Amino acid sequence: MPWKELLVMDAKLRFIGDCLRGDEPMTVVCERYGISRETGYVWKRRYLAEGPRGLEDRSRAPHRVAQATAEEVIDRLVTLRREHPHWGARKLVAKLQRRDASMHWPAPSTVTDILRRAGLVTAARRRRRPMPVAQPFAAVAGANDTWCIDFKGWFRTRDGERCDPLTVTDAHSRFLLACRIMAERSEVVQKAVDELFGEYGLPLAMRSDNGTPFASTGAAGLSVLSVHWVKLGIRLERIVPGQPQQNGRHERMHGTLKAETTKPPAANLVEQQARFDEFREAYNHHRPHEALGQQLPAEHYNKSPRQLPERVPEPWYDADHAVRRVRPTGEIKWGGETVFISQALAGEPVGVAEAANGDWLVRFASVDLGIIDRRTKKLNRFAAGRPPRAEAGAET
Repeated sequence: MPWKELLVMDAKLRFIGDCLRGDEPMTVVCERYGISRETGYVWKRRYLAEGPRGLEDRSRAPHRVAQATAEEVIDRLVTLRREHPHWGARKLVAKLQRRDASMHWPAPSTVTDILRRAGLVTAARRRRRPMPVAQPFAAVAGANDTWCIDFKGWFRTRDGERCDPLTVTDAHSRFLLACRIMAERSEVVQKAVDELFGEYGLPLAMRSDNGTPFASTGAAGLSVLSVHWVKLGIRLERIVPGQPQQNGRHERMHGTLKAETTKPPAANLVEQQARFDEFREAYNHHRPHEALGQQLPAEHYNKSPRQLPERVPEPWYDADHAVRRVRPTGEIKWGGETVFISQALAGEPVGVAEAANGDWLVRFASVDLGIIDRRTKKLNRFAAGRPPRAEAGAET
């Protein structure tokens, strides 16, 4: 018996001795030992009936569980589960109630516990979720501070062809930079946007939703397309899923575009693109805009001084970073282990810097990707940077 338990038992035996001598009232003896009168009488009764064994600690659990499930019910639940191993608790109970409505069947939560004890339920593997990152939108004070990009919802022209228009606007001037029909593929969109960069220069930030090809579910939400933008020094801004009002200026343009060019749709894609071109000319150069004091977007837009380079440079890292090139599989070699980073970064160099606690921070250019846990050698990836909840209101 452990030393602490011996001391407790010794105190109980001294209490029994003082109690049986009868020199003092029970109340006084109990106060001396710091117990209630009820506890004192229980100890005395147990000692007289069982001797010193009666003073040992006993389980507080009830001898019989009042709401215990009957063995017959357990057997029938287990049998049915084995017949249908993919059925959940609710389906099992519903089936048994149909067979025997007079029986009191337990609640689904109780059924799950029964199946777990029988080894018929295994805990689902917990999916590691990316760590959220708060990244407020930068203030839009001038032209090319932020471009907004999106695919307007697809529709079909009258000949049955699918139409996917890519739209790009300047957030400050509302200038519609492009409205072009194209496939939602990274290489197609990259070529089209690079043409815009060549014509208008580079923006400081690009704002998009979290869909392809602009983003992914990988580290920091990077896609092949957004990796290209990061290498050009463009800051990525992602709206919160389900919050299209965070790109409200662009969404309002979509509403006007839809009303004036797609109801009804054109006969074919060539005619539909012609409608978009006419709309863009009118929207930029002829249609007064209320948010601009009834002035025109073209009167507030000027090209960016940041030019598209002939050769896109690789990211640079300072001496605090160890540089690793991402393999075609999306992995790097670190600490003798292969660590998966992102398929979107295949062939790109990433920097790894030691954190204060001994873990390692992985980043690509200016984008933090996640933390390599020093114990598991796994990357706990960051989610795409999004504005905090306080900025979830409608954009003006």
